[in-house]
Amino acid sequence: MRWSGRRTMVAIVLVAATVCGGCAAGVTPPAPATPTTTGAPTPSPTPAVSSFRAAGPGAPAVVVDVSDPVQAALTTSRTLYSVAPVVVLAASDDTAAQLTAASAAVALGAPLLLTPPAATGTPVGPADPALTAELVRLHAKAVLVVGRTAAPQGLVAVRVPDGADTAALALATDHRLGPATPVPAGAEAAAVSALARPAPAVLSPAAPATAPPGPSGTASPSAVPPVPDRLLLGTPEPQPTSPVLPRTVPPVAVPGTVALTGAGPVPLAVLATVRAAGLAVIDAPAADPRATSSVVQAIARAKPTHVVALGAGFGPADRLAERVAAAATGVELPGGGQLYFPQDEALPGKRYVALYGSPGMPALGVLGEQDVPATIARAQAHAAPYRALTGDTVVAGVEIIATIASAGAGPDGNYSQERPIADLLPLVQAAGAAGMTVVLDLQPGRTDFLTQAQEYEPLLELPYVSLALDPEWRLGPTQVHLQQIGHVGIDEVNAVAAWLAQLVRDHHLPQKALVLHEFALSMVTDRDRLDTSHDELAMVVHVDGQGNQPAKAATWNAIRLGAPAGIHWGWKNFYHEDTPAMLDPAGTYAIQPTPDLVTYQ
Repeated sequence: MRWSGRRTMVAIVLVAATVCGGCAAGVTPPAPATPTTTGAPTPSPTPAVSSFRAAGPGAPAVVVDVSDPVQAALTTSRTLYSVAPVVVLAASDDTAAQLTAASAAVALGAPLLLTPPAATGTPVGPADPALTAELVRLHAKAVLVVGRTAAPQGLVAVRVPDGADTAALALATDHRLGPATPVPAGAEAAAVSALARPAPAVLSPAAPATAPPGPSGTASPSAVPPVPDRLLLGTPEPQPTSPVLPRTVPPVAVPGTVALTGAGPVPLAVLATVRAAGLAVIDAPAADPRATSSVVQAIARAKPTHVVALGAGFGPADRLAERVAAAATGVELPGGGQLYFPQDEALPGKRYVALYGSPGMPALGVLGEQDVPATIARAQAHAAPYRALTGDTVVAGVEIIATIASAGAGPDGNYSQERPIADLLPLVQAAGAAGMTVVLDLQPGRTDFLTQAQEYEPLLELPYVSLALDPEWRLGPTQVHLQQIGHVGIDEVNAVAAWLAQLVRDHHLPQKALVLHEFALSMVTDRDRLDTSHDELAMVVHVDGQGNQPAKAATWNAIRLGAPAGIHWGWKNFYHEDTPAMLDPAGTYAIQPTPDLVTYQ
């Protein structure tokens, strides 16, 4: 909606302007008739209306490096606009001017670009070539200059001071604006992100609680009148008529596009351009849209086809696109969000406490000692006391032995009993319904882990089901169980990781854990080459030592020594094998580092 009645008003100096209140909203009245040489009046032509054209990113995800505000503003403009008949300009070091400019930019629907820093008390010099090139690309006809920065040559230039009030800014832009809104220091980015048409607030820095008096006989900076263009730009005399911006209508927002923040501070000009183009801004802590429930649900509601991420920390772009696709499903892990272990220290962490075993087989662990409802209740009871010991979210779970090491070769000759999915499904589904995590454990015998993992793909497609590999029970071609400790080569482990990561990508799933059981360094050869790079996976080394507590602690320290970076750690408590007694929750969490996953067998 446009404001009318300012076409003949002076727009060079705008300090206290009166907006025409009797004009119909959205309509500019015709100019007075102009006499002809014969005395017959002829109506003045109605000014043409120019349109902004917002453009979506050319890729599903675009990551904008915001470390240089001037370049970041240019990049954002290039990303979001194809045509902008008016561009707003402010100096890159003038926060007050940028706040005023942001309000004007959103009202107009125009990009906000920055000029280099201004020297104190003097205007900045001519625009640099990159800014000039962007103005040409945008087919700009005019600029709205805010504060002490020079206008580029060859374009209509209208100037307003920083801190211009609502009436003055409405007069300059010919658009409706909202109330004046002082912005406390440190809240500028949030205030700009909240600007919205049809009447964005007019932002300005909040006055300090107490302002020291200026030198005797001088006015405070806020009382200094704006400097006319003729003084800033060297024009010897004012023009007979004041320049005005062309009539414009804001752009139509590009559908399916949102902006992401959360990777660090974002220049105000970038945020203003994003809001001017009509993009919603979603703050994603830790620069990962999967990190929290609130962000996952915000993205799920928006269902974006494209994202513009403001901060290099969001990159690379292809990884971000996969993360957004997962968040857009709205499906969360037990404990909230889509990260198995949130990494950012500013976010609540997660820890897991689970029962281990196989349904209906009490000899294999406490999980199989009771029916499904009782197993769910028992797992939750095991997790409960841990919640008083940590500020992290503690999630109950079950680790189900899906393939069981067998004393005999079996029909397929692999010394592993693969339990049918139908046998496991009741417990898997009950755990999911109870908000618990599930891990499927593989003891493959003479076959390989990948072959067995693929047999349970239907279960692994469930968002709350993860995978564990148990090398103790991985046999060579002539080996049998209990005659030696099994082992696996790292290439086989990495092949499983690659397959599982691809499964997560294909189905846009939340992160999954890949748990690697180990109580002897010989169990995983070349472990230093473990591939921890998969963004879709959280890698866990689960230390399975049993016996007396000093020996278990020694095993814990030995397995951790030389482990690849990025590993999470698991600890197992044995009801019958640990001596002199199994650790209680407080004793378990006294282990350092605190285990991320605790299982009970």
